[in-house]
This record gives sequence, C-alpha cells and structure tokens, in this order.
Amino acid sequence: MDFFETIEKRYSVRGYTDESVSKEDLDKILDAAALAPTGVNFQPFKVYVIDTDKNADDLKKIYPAEWFLEAPIALCVAVSAEKAWTRKSDNKNIADIDGTIVMDHIVLAATALGLGTCYIANFNPDEAKKLIDSDEYQPLLFTPIGHIDAEPRLQDKKTKEDLVEFI
Repeated sequence: MDFFETIEKRYSVRGYTDESVSKEDLDKILDAAALAPTGVNFQPFKVYVIDTDKNADDLKKIYPAEWFLEAPIALCVAVSAEKAWTRKSDNKNIADIDGTIVMDHIVLAATALGLGTCYIANFNPDEAKKLIDSDEYQPLLFTPIGHIDAEPRLQDKKTKEDLVEFI
C-alpha cells in the first residue's frame, strides 16, 4: 500500500477480531514510532504496549468502550514535558505535539500493515497514570491495535478548499 492509499484507508476502527498481532508487525509499528520526528530530536516519549487480556480491568477504567478491549493490544504514548524541547520565544513546550506525531506514525504504520487503530484522547488520566506507573511520563494518547472487524463509519470531511488558505 503506498503512502496516499494508507492515508485514505485509515479510519477509527471500533471493532476487532481476537486474532493476535504478529511480533513482526508490532516491531514494524514500534520502529515507526521510534523514527517519528520530535523537536530537536529529544524524543521525550515512551510507548507502552499493553496486553488487553491481562489488563482488561485497568483498561475498562481508562476507557470503557467494549471494542477497546477486543483488540489484543493497546498502545499508550506517554510524554515527558521535562525532556521535551521548549520554544524560547514564548516558552511553548511541545511534548504533546511530539507525542501526537509519534501516535500518527503508529496509526499510519498499522494501517499500512492492514491493522486497525483508533485515536483515544478521551480517557481517564488518573487511571491511565496508575497503569503506566511513571512519575516522569504522562499518558497522552491510546490506541487499540488489531485485525479489523468493523466497517468504516461515514464521516463528513471538509474539503481542502475549506481548510487551506494561500497567502
């Protein structure tokens, strides 16, 4: 699948089979995360690979949707503001930007491999912090990763003409 086809095929998957994700595919996805660009290449993130069966009770507290637990694994991208680059002119810390770029690499890599994902930002941060158990890294985004068992939901997207301005 080429890059533009990958972008077109990606959607928020809300249904997964119980088929496991191969170690080879998971390694490719994690390699894509490690290659993600970050400010000044500080790489202020960790990716937590979570076995959904072993951690089902904790994951239900983090995000209660049943389909979240259908996938065999979930990934959490967590970031460290202390390790991230900060723009000097206005003290803008870009840890969240870096972590979002990392998650996008994960999602697109999984899509290119024929796997499903779904960005999850609406989670319980206190329960997520308990699960990853880190004083240094804060959970930013989650995604399940697995083989797809759901059709895409139709979504209206604005056109590029609505979203782009040339100046």
